[in-house]
Amino acid sequence: MTTETKLPVDQEFVRSFSKEMNEPAWLEEFRLKALNEFEQLSMPRPDKTKIDKWNFTQFGQHTVKSDAYTSLDALPEEVKAIVNAENKNLYIQRNQTPAFLSLSEELKGKGVIFTDLLTAAREHGDLLKKYYMTQAINMDEHRLTALHAALVNGGVFLYIPKNVEIKEPIQSVFVQDHPEANLFNHVIVVAEDNSAVTYVENYISTVESSNTLANILTEVIANVNAKVQYGAVDYLAKGITTYVNRRGVAGRDSSIEWALGLMNEGNTVSENTTNLLGDGAYGDTKTVVVGRGDQTQNFTTKVVHFGKNTTGNILNHGVVKDSATSIFNGIGKIEHGASKSDAEQTSRVLMLSEKARGDANPILLIDEDDVVAGHAASVGRVDPVQLYYLMSRGIPKTEAERLVIHGFLAPVVTQLPIEGVKKQLTEVIERKVR
Repeated sequence: MTTETKLPVDQEFVRSFSKEMNEPAWLEEFRLKALNEFEQLSMPRPDKTKIDKWNFTQFGQHTVKSDAYTSLDALPEEVKAIVNAENKNLYIQRNQTPAFLSLSEELKGKGVIFTDLLTAAREHGDLLKKYYMTQAINMDEHRLTALHAALVNGGVFLYIPKNVEIKEPIQSVFVQDHPEANLFNHVIVVAEDNSAVTYVENYISTVESSNTLANILTEVIANVNAKVQYGAVDYLAKGITTYVNRRGVAGRDSSIEWALGLMNEGNTVSENTTNLLGDGAYGDTKTVVVGRGDQTQNFTTKVVHFGKNTTGNILNHGVVKDSATSIFNGIGKIEHGASKSDAEQTSRVLMLSEKARGDANPILLIDEDDVVAGHAASVGRVDPVQLYYLMSRGIPKTEAERLVIHGFLAPVVTQLPIEGVKKQLTEVIERKVR
């Protein structure tokens, strides 16, 4: 059963936007089909969180036109702090405007493609079409995926050819500096056979609050023996309702490793799924979360084993304070035939106040006998033994508590490959738990 929702856009709007962006016919048709599918589909139903009254569909401006940055010196100070000026492989999006792009001549010569999504549709249309919502995320999964496919207005396409190993991180920064900017970003990372890449992205709001929405999808395709490290720090302003779905598909002997710092100030639904399709594939997800105020957050992390001898690890660490609510669903699923696979997960939540609520729900779904699987989960207060140990050495209680929290979240923070991004996440954590 679906509930009728009146969207602020129609097919004529979508058609007009597509033509304005000079998109190929297939993408315009895809948008129109998605808008039609929206009416037939239901909303997603995250476990233990009611989102029927959250605003995922009503918004004002679909696109905010902003000026590009003439150089890195023109960046806001918050953005300068997370960007390495020596990084030759950098994309910055300002609201919906591609505002800065650089890619080294060396990587261009090797056939690497790194550009904003809509430029990719115009200049690399056939290649983009092969991967865009065909292998990792389907357009018709539910209303929010369909709405995204109809209204996508930003994002990145990163393509690594066969046998190309990129040693330096490639970074994207998505800046929201307009209070009416709604984000429908789509990120695609494709690593062909025997390639390797580290990709890091930052979402950062420079406005204090914004009554808008973010609908963000990511698709990672790691083909045979490819290695993808994907780091992200999301820090969107209070009042932004966010749906974010990051999904990976791993081929034979490939690996996808996620390091996610999910620090949004508004209500958030996050899905992160890694499908281990090929034999010997490896998936690892590390996530840290801090919830505060009265926000509600729901995080589902899932690794699905299809191939034999696959390994999947999930590590979720969350801190909840004030009257915030955070739900963590960890799912390890081993399909029939995925023998010799190993699914492990750990979810731990610290609650810093009486009204805060944190739930950790470990789930193992096993359809094969010859496998290894395990889980651990805990929800509780700061360990008084740890506090006592630190305080016995002359550290004040507040400082001791802060040190315990940073140590608790360190397993993900230390995995981020760019020092400026590590520093940003550390400072955000400090600000939110202070």
